This record gives sequence, C-alpha cells and structure tokens, in this order.
Amino acid sequence: MTAAPLAEPAAEPTRRDWRDTLRDATDLALLGFALSLAALPVLTLAPALATASAAVHDRLTLGGWPDLRTTLARFGRALPAGLVAGVVGVAVAVALGVDLVALATGRVPGGGLALAGTVVVTAALAGYAGLTVVAIGRTGGQGWRDAARAAAGTALARPGTWAAAGGVCAVATLLGILVTPVAVPILAGYALAALHAVAARRPTARTEAP
Repeated sequence: MTAAPLAEPAAEPTRRDWRDTLRDATDLALLGFALSLAALPVLTLAPALATASAAVHDRLTLGGWPDLRTTLARFGRALPAGLVAGVVGVAVAVALGVDLVALATGRVPGGGLALAGTVVVTAALAGYAGLTVVAIGRTGGQGWRDAARAAAGTALARPGTWAAAGGVCAVATLLGILVTPVAVPILAGYALAALHAVAARRPTARTEAP
C-alpha cells in the first residue's frame, strides 16, 4: 500500500520591513507631484484625481502601480467628463471658501454659530467628494455619476466612514496651509491613500451575548 504524499507546508507570508515602507512613501510622494502637475490648469483637477485614484486602487488591490501607458490612457479617457466635474467642484470649493473667509472675518453677519455650521457643511461635502474620488478610482477613473451615487450609498450606509473621509480632507487642508508649498504635492499623495484606506475599512460587527 503506497503512502499518501505529505502535503507541502504553506509558504509564510513575506514580512514587510522599513524598506517597503520607505518605498511606498516615495511612490506616494511621486504620485502627489504627478497629480499636482496634471492639475495645474485647475480644470484638469478632476481627471487628474480620477487617474491618481485609479493608480492607488491598483496598488492596494493588485500589489503594483500601473504603467505609464495605462496611466496616460486613463487620463485621456477621464478628460471629457472630468472637465465638467472639475468646473463644478472648483465652483463649489470657491463659493464655500469665500463664505468661510467672510464669516471668519466678520464681513457677513452670523457669528460663531454660522461659521461653525458652515465648517460642518464644508467638511461633510469634502468627505463626500473624497468618497467619490475613491469610488471613481475603483472603476479605472471613469464614471463620475456612478461614482457619486456609490459615494452617496457609502455615506448613508456608513456615516462613520463619511465622517472619517471628511476628517482626512480637513487634516490635509490644514496641513496644506501650515507646511511649505513644496510639500503640498507630497501631502496630496498621502491624503489620497488615506481616503482609500478609510473607505476600505468595514465597521466591526457587534457580537451579541448568548
């Protein structure tokens, strides 16, 4: 009687060390610079965000960054609809920014309560925009309407994720004001990765006592 062959032991997962962390940090910094350069015309901000988000999604799900040809093709496909989304996004951001400055400097009556309410609304809209950017990254950088619907579904089903995305945007904005301008592109890459990490988290299920 022939003995059954012994099963080979499963390979141990590769452990990450400081070099992997440094490599990821460098890649995100380079991504931030590429994103900033692509968004310099301002109206190309949305296509640039969609393309960068798709790259981060590939890195997190496939384990590697897309090649240059794929990235350029995604950016080209994202341009038509992204220009419209960019105009809308910039208009909303400018309107909210002007409103916040006017309230903070006392040019518009309302006091601290109105300012606090505007800050909350701004953070909520920023969180929703962040979830939308993550959603469009999962589709290769295309489909802003579908991404907006998916972000709305995530926000309603997981308010904590919505709030966390808003927090990421708020912290990134604050740091962008405090740090030197040359560091802002680096911050953009890290903030995009943080949004993907926040959106990927699932709420922990509560176990009921028997």
